[in-house]
Amino acid sequence: MDQHDQLNISRIEALSIIGLIFIIIFISLFKFEASPHIPIFTAIVVLMGFALVKKQSWSFIENALKRGLKEGLIPIFLFILIGILIGVWMLSGTIPTFIFYGSQIISAKFFLPSAFIVTAVIGTCIGSAFTTASTIGVAFIALGTAMGFNPAIVAGAIISGAFLGDKMSPVSDTTNIASAIGKVDLFEHIRDMLWTTIPAFVLCLILFTVMGKPGENSSLEELSLLPQTLENAGLTHPFALLPAVIMFGLAVKRVPAIFVMMVGIIAGIVVAFSLQPSISINQLMDVMQNGYASQTGEESIDSILSRGGIQSMMWSVSLVLLTLIMGGLIQKLGIIASLMSMLQSFITSTGKLILSTVATAIGVNITIGEQYMSIILTGHAYEKEFVKNDISSKNLARILEDAGTVINPLIPYGVSGVFMTSVLGVEVLDYLPYAFFCLLCPLLSIFYGFTGISIYKREKPEVS
Repeated sequence: MDQHDQLNISRIEALSIIGLIFIIIFISLFKFEASPHIPIFTAIVVLMGFALVKKQSWSFIENALKRGLKEGLIPIFLFILIGILIGVWMLSGTIPTFIFYGSQIISAKFFLPSAFIVTAVIGTCIGSAFTTASTIGVAFIALGTAMGFNPAIVAGAIISGAFLGDKMSPVSDTTNIASAIGKVDLFEHIRDMLWTTIPAFVLCLILFTVMGKPGENSSLEELSLLPQTLENAGLTHPFALLPAVIMFGLAVKRVPAIFVMMVGIIAGIVVAFSLQPSISINQLMDVMQNGYASQTGEESIDSILSRGGIQSMMWSVSLVLLTLIMGGLIQKLGIIASLMSMLQSFITSTGKLILSTVATAIGVNITIGEQYMSIILTGHAYEKEFVKNDISSKNLARILEDAGTVINPLIPYGVSGVFMTSVLGVEVLDYLPYAFFCLLCPLLSIFYGFTGISIYKREKPEVS
């Protein structure tokens, strides 16, 4: 959004409005334990009222709504495609087959670190935390539940690994955006991110290993029953893994995400009809719309496998729509620009510059709920400050990932947070304390800022 399209409001006005919105959201979520939809809707009403008080026309408000919604059309369509994908992959046996083999290979003792490592590797290969969580992540949630683990801890391990991979992958959108904003070579950017990624990875591995004990109510009998039940129900077959192989292959080759999802759905449908010729078109359409309804006869296993469908994503889609509208209004009213200018005035040292950049990226995530905007807005806001302080732009690009990319899944109404809740079935506030990688990265960035570790000076242009 161009700055000349925005209102020019005072810092006091910006702080007052954003403070009121935070209070509304905080009280609604924590005191009344409300769904995020209503506080976000209330915030929208407050922002509209502020626009009218500032004597803006209704067309100004409508343009803000349209601008906000425009940013989310692709993510919303992806949400719908992933809902269909999960339902179809359950029907075709793709996800049940992942669960079947995983239950035989992975032990309970090393389950959490295994989930973290595997999702990190797959996330790095395909460059999408969403795809990773909605495929292998769903399988790990099912396995962890059967093993007696707290689903919130399992979700924390999955999200930590998925976003580590998303952050470090050369085929990830956020990785490419951050390197472009920082004007840094892509692979130099990835190498520089190792400064925070390696320590965070090691600490996560230690924490998940220490925490890797099933709950007291775990049932090894249920775990042993899981692969047997899946096999008896005819839900597993090596051929059922073909859609995943095809989809991951396309993702690695940087094929657009929407096309990858569609191919994954089509491949799943072909496999479903190949392995289960008795499936009807009506049944397929019902699964795509309402999700897969497992009928193995084991209630606990049926609850694990009954997933997917367009309707399963509608809670998420409605929340994302409201969040995008709120974000469009916040930007159009000039609130973000005003708050950023205030933070920039705080900069008096390298440590404070890094801290301010981290705080801004996190603040944009909290305010707008969108990770791309947290990278883009923060990058443009601090580009000149890094030049003024003679600090390499690769440090800026790294911070944009550490405080932008990986923070979004920790926001209950953020696009990533909403998605992870829908796919994994765990509330953001429940898994937040266990998403260690996401929590550690910004802290490591701040630590490096004040100690000077890995903070590079700008390279001077050569004089010919």
